[in-house]
Amino acid sequence: MDIEKMISEMTLEEKASLLSGADFWHTKAVERLGIPAVMVSDGPHGLRKQDEAADHLGVNESIKAVCFPAASATAASFDRDITGKIGESLGDACQHEGVSVVLGPAVNIKRSPLCGRNFEYFSEDPFLAGELAAALIKGVQSREVGTSIKHFAGNSQEHRRMSSDSVIDERTLREIYLPAFEKAVKVAKPWTVMCSYNRLNGEYASENRRLLTDILRDEWGFDGFVMSDWGAVSDRVKGVAAGMDLEMPGSDGSNDRRVVEAVRRGDLKEEDVDTCVRRILKIVDRWISNRKPDTAWDLEAQHALAAEMAADCMVLLKNEDDVLPLSKEEKVAVIGLFAEKPRYQGGGSSHINSCKVESLVDALKEYPCVTYARGYGVDSEEIDEELMKEAVLAASKADKAVIVGGLPDSFESEGYDRTHMRMPLCQNKLIDEVSRVNPNTVVVLYNGSPVEMPWIGSVKGVIEAYLGGQAVGAATRDILYGLVSPSGRLPETFPRKLEDNPSFLSYGGEGNTAVYTEGIFVGYRYYGRKKMDVLFPFGYGLSYTDFSYGNLVLSKKSIIDSEELTVSVDVTNRGNCAGKEVVQLYVGAPAGDVFRPVRELKGFEKIFLEPGETKTVSITLDKRAFAYWNVKIHDWFVASGDYSIEIGRNSRDIALCSTVSVTGSVEEPLDPVTPDTIYLDLQKNKKAMQVFAPMLDGIAEAFGGGQDEEQGEAASEAISSDMLEAMQRYMPLRGIASFSGAMSYDELVEVSKRINEEV
Repeated sequence: MDIEKMISEMTLEEKASLLSGADFWHTKAVERLGIPAVMVSDGPHGLRKQDEAADHLGVNESIKAVCFPAASATAASFDRDITGKIGESLGDACQHEGVSVVLGPAVNIKRSPLCGRNFEYFSEDPFLAGELAAALIKGVQSREVGTSIKHFAGNSQEHRRMSSDSVIDERTLREIYLPAFEKAVKVAKPWTVMCSYNRLNGEYASENRRLLTDILRDEWGFDGFVMSDWGAVSDRVKGVAAGMDLEMPGSDGSNDRRVVEAVRRGDLKEEDVDTCVRRILKIVDRWISNRKPDTAWDLEAQHALAAEMAADCMVLLKNEDDVLPLSKEEKVAVIGLFAEKPRYQGGGSSHINSCKVESLVDALKEYPCVTYARGYGVDSEEIDEELMKEAVLAASKADKAVIVGGLPDSFESEGYDRTHMRMPLCQNKLIDEVSRVNPNTVVVLYNGSPVEMPWIGSVKGVIEAYLGGQAVGAATRDILYGLVSPSGRLPETFPRKLEDNPSFLSYGGEGNTAVYTEGIFVGYRYYGRKKMDVLFPFGYGLSYTDFSYGNLVLSKKSIIDSEELTVSVDVTNRGNCAGKEVVQLYVGAPAGDVFRPVRELKGFEKIFLEPGETKTVSITLDKRAFAYWNVKIHDWFVASGDYSIEIGRNSRDIALCSTVSVTGSVEEPLDPVTPDTIYLDLQKNKKAMQVFAPMLDGIAEAFGGGQDEEQGEAASEAISSDMLEAMQRYMPLRGIASFSGAMSYDELVEVSKRINEEV
């Protein structure tokens, strides 16, 4: 496709037409020039292709496809390889079905457990989210199918999602809400980016040139096209100028006409329209040039793969007295409607029309010692006494009871946020009653985000399965019976109660404005800094085997921030069964003037070990592992000092620790000296100290001396040495004019000005 030739031959109207969708799922064609329409479809944990009666939110049926674990589950795997395989499978499905771009992955940060769409987001941690997003994108695009990473940016709630203004300070935006996008764009190079509905600091994301051009393209090097979320466009003309290329699903031509009129009035450059067209045609050409309609799509093989992946994602949260794994000889009462009709995916635009669904009851048909009782319904939270009695009776006759619960579809979905962290009343009551009659009770949870567990002390086992996809039943069986040793780790903190969450006071916002008051202290960054007790920490997960760590080695004891540091550690499986371990590397910054978390995840690897086997894991850290976003220089900055290198089983359990001395290669710019500069801050400026320190020292000496003996004794009681030292630290330069007369205020201004010019 000769793109430049085509652009030169297009009318303005034809150019404008390409900047919006033809319908819900197709771009527009220009038949006169041989430009075809291409199709996009929802994802990213399965293909949701709709040809007719398109509705975007999943009300109407789409084609049959394989539903893999949702992102909430995939993230718990801490496994780039598994995530990449999901991407490859999805890419094969798209090639088979003629879909050019799959709409995902979604990498927005889990600011609060309440976000209704958390089930399709990866994590509260931007490093983990970015690594897994990059892996998924690479997997899909290895099949020459595009991805659309979303929702860019600051989309962490469903409440008022089409108009809400996310007010996020510069440092928080750069350290928490942009890095997952940045990593994916730089490493995996997605074909497209989807901008979010919300405003960001007062401006709609679809019109935000700073976001879409300055950061995304100029800083990060993105070379694909930006599309809107469905219906996210407000001012289309402003969006074109900002770098928002494709409006979806379109406006029945009205915005196309607005673009044409704006160009003819001189309010919009035709070159901006050409740029958008060029970006879109580049991706269209890439898809058409690499079309593989004969690609095989083996649904049964992908179903088996989905089961394997779901098991790797499950997190063993509690295993008191080794209640798990179960044995086939034990009498087991399986209880709960979700054991028969599992909740395995979220609702809304990512809802897959699964080719088959395998429940736990289905997977246990060949297990003769298993009985089943429904226990509860999902249409209401009310307790059904008959179902409860049946479940309690079954549990009382069994050696062990397994309750499969979680959150119904109505509790978490695209379009609205949760109002609490509770499970349905009927399920909590069921767990209480069953655990009373059977001390060996295990709870399996199918949910997309954290829940409160008031019954945690009454049960012996808990498995967090998240939303494990259509093969979740076989995966649950494999974990329960030890066919697979659990290896999932929590990609988010489970607080004890909603009120503990750092965003609790401001989540959802006031009116149409959501201020991110907690700043960078999201999730474990907050709980760790406060030393707050949590239900389960970030990165937590148990196993059926036992791993030990040793021989932590750093490639260097000191580095400058432009150098890389390689960290290696030996991991040994000391147990009796094979299993996978997630090695987590955290970095802790030295104390300083800037508030920083106790530790931050900066590396992880998942490894498989046979009993008795030892492997060495190596992780390389670069400048960003030590840096924070400095708002003075508007860039990443490394403060010189000693940084802790920590190997953890989770964010609260550090097995090994060492220290590296890091020297920053860039000096932080000095604040301008003014009469209001205090002595403490003045100490960073050598030139200013030479001029002003003697005068300030003299003032401090005057406060502490000069009295006669009787006055001095009284003064010593009133003015301690600590008080004098504090008075000196916090004394502004203007104190020289007030207390010593060594300089007038005007002289202070002039001298400060000269110092600022010389530095």
